[in-house]
Order: sequence, then structure tokens, then C-alpha cells
Amino acid sequence: MEVKSKGEQTRRSVLGDAHVDRSIAAKTSFDAPFQELITASAWEGLWSRPNWSKRDRSIVTIALLAALGHEEEVAMHVRATANTGATEDDIREALMHVAIYAGVPAANTAFRIAKRTLDEMKSASGGTKP
Repeated sequence: MEVKSKGEQTRRSVLGDAHVDRSIAAKTSFDAPFQELITASAWEGLWSRPNWSKRDRSIVTIALLAALGHEEEVAMHVRATANTGATEDDIREALMHVAIYAGVPAANTAFRIAKRTLDEMKSASGGTKP
């Protein structure tokens, strides 16, 4: 059995095994160093810190990604709320902050992405809350 790093364990706990397995399967020699960097720095160095819960980090991450216009990453982290404990209310409040502090267009786009992603999550779970 392969021993997983703390970063990979955290990444799997937030994004889910299926997502991480797809990322690993798609990894090439070109992007392997990048995958190692984000696993070590984001998932082990940041997300594994004890000071904030995964829910707290999830809310902040969604707000930052939305403010920066990183649409695919917003959707990925909205999906991750199924594992982090952040709720639809948390997502909405984070995006309301984005509207005021980063701009209405960024929040408008993020709301659209979050709504679509939450609907997809509900459909995949048989219509129940993600």
C-alpha cells in the first residue's frame, strides 16, 4: 500500500478521491512538477494547517477564486463543499462579499457558476441537498 503525503491526504479529503485520481491519471512529465508543487504548498502547507477548519478555508477560497475570476476553480471548490462542510448559505455570503469588495460582475459570474454547480450536485445526489 502506497503511503500518501499529508498534502495528498488533505487534497483527497477536500476534493474527493475521484477528482485526485483523475488529476494523477492525467499527469504527464510536463506538469508533474506543478502537481507536486500544489500538493506540497496548497494542500500540505496551507489546507493542512490547524488554525482554520476546512469549512473556513473553503469559504475563503471560493471568495478569492470568484474575485479573481477563476471560474473552473470556483466550480471545483463549490463541489468540494460536500466534503468541507461549507453550506449553500456560506457560499452565498462569500459571494455577497465578493460583490462589495471585488465587484458585482465577478460576483454575478460566480453566482451563476455556483448555482449551476449546486444544481448538478443535487441532481447527482437524487435531488437532495449536497
